[in-house]
Amino acid sequence: MDQNIKQAILKGETSLGIEFGSTRIKAVLIDQRFETLASGSYEWENLLEGGYWTYPLTDIIKGLQAAYREMKQEVAQKYGVTVTTVGSIGFSAMMHGYMAFDSAGELLVPFRTWRNATTGTAAKALTELFQFNIPERWSIAHLYQAILNGEEHVPQARFVTTLGGYIHWLLTGSKAIGIGDASGVFPIDEAAQDYHPAMVAQFDELIAEKNYPWKLSDLLPKVYPAGEQAGILTEAGAKLLDESGDLLAGIPLCPPEGDAGTGMVATNSVRKRTGNISVGTSVFAMIVLEKDLTAVYPEIDMVTTPDGSPVGMVHANNCSSDINAWVGLFREFSEAMGFKADPERLFSVLFNKALEADSDGGGLLSYGYFSGENITGLEKGRPLFVRSPESRFNLANFMRSHLFSAFGALKIGMDILTRKEHVSIDSILAHGGLFKTPVVGQKIVAAAMNVPVSVMATAGEGGAWGMAILAAYMQNKEQQERLDDFLDHKVFKDIEGQVIHPDEADVKGFELFMERYTAGLAIEQAAVDHLVENGRN
Repeated sequence: MDQNIKQAILKGETSLGIEFGSTRIKAVLIDQRFETLASGSYEWENLLEGGYWTYPLTDIIKGLQAAYREMKQEVAQKYGVTVTTVGSIGFSAMMHGYMAFDSAGELLVPFRTWRNATTGTAAKALTELFQFNIPERWSIAHLYQAILNGEEHVPQARFVTTLGGYIHWLLTGSKAIGIGDASGVFPIDEAAQDYHPAMVAQFDELIAEKNYPWKLSDLLPKVYPAGEQAGILTEAGAKLLDESGDLLAGIPLCPPEGDAGTGMVATNSVRKRTGNISVGTSVFAMIVLEKDLTAVYPEIDMVTTPDGSPVGMVHANNCSSDINAWVGLFREFSEAMGFKADPERLFSVLFNKALEADSDGGGLLSYGYFSGENITGLEKGRPLFVRSPESRFNLANFMRSHLFSAFGALKIGMDILTRKEHVSIDSILAHGGLFKTPVVGQKIVAAAMNVPVSVMATAGEGGAWGMAILAAYMQNKEQQERLDDFLDHKVFKDIEGQVIHPDEADVKGFELFMERYTAGLAIEQAAVDHLVENGRN
């Protein structure tokens, strides 16, 4: 047993991060070297109740306690000590959504998560009013839609926050929110490091005739940038978090953050001109901007880093699902031929075939739309593969065209940033299952983005680890030390990553593919329309 670790735990020379994800709540305890000492988790699922996707308050508390208890038990098993204190704590959760409370602290309506697509009218109206893109999932869109709907709870509201802000308030009594999470509540003014004052005034004027007993600034939590203390653990909060009563009160808490912010921290992507791309069922890229955009784009969500820098986020609904389906077909074929292929090897072999392909995918065209795609304007998903008699149809080109297609919609949004807004990107950190096969995914993304792409060993650590890092930053930063410097010089200084630079032929090939991709969107739309009209949904 490492006695130094044992002593560090006993002295509270640790930091704790707890993140509420969409399917899992995770707690991570780290030491002063930012290495994970123990973790705990709790699986949960959202429910559709009354037309809204939600998580009951009882599940929120149950999951919080279960994740902490499992982390504490692992500490006891590994190091033979009981956790009674930590140096700092931070909570994070799914961004956006809507939690409204009355003057007694009672929840007025069930928590409405980011997943709800019920605020289209409000989001459109606010986007036009502010001349700033307001996505449907943002808290202000939920609030204004409730106003438009005439919901009875609105006049009673005295506090509106996110899930992360709620957990922080519950354990500290402080109505606080990290600036990154706040950027999914209401537009942020980078200079003020606060909600945009002119837009706050516009909103108050918009609803003035309602004569509510509150102004918008009365409802929203106070904004804190990373590094500031945003509260301390109360006696009641300590007993709620640790049911055994071992945890002591008085522990400082950093501002609660959203999952986008903790993802940036976990991938060291908070410095201006850097970004990260997360690849899975959907795909999104977040680029830290040097200045605000000159126009409003529905394809670009404007959020911030945990220390308040503006971030342009491009989110596409579809990425790897169609690739996974085709790989599943190849697996069935191999089994029909009498041999069972290892799944990882199957992916590796097929992905590496893409490196042997023509640079543009041989004239093949693919749309992996399992669901609708906002960026390209398709309401319903219909995966489609197209080729002409002149196309060079072989396995290598087939795989390359599908890998290219996985980033097609994302590329359209990214081109707005790089070509219309002339955003400079020095590097992108990639993470997600597609990068388990070395090199291939990185080369594809480097070709699509035309920037160097890195994959780090810590990319899989997750948001709870990123939240623990933010808690450690608050506790251990030097005076005037910026978050990006703290990450570069302390957290990630000894962590190696593989960097792949864009290949000129790959970049040109991807551009040729995108010419087909954008021109062929009419084909995809026609196919969807035909199936819908014939009732085959």
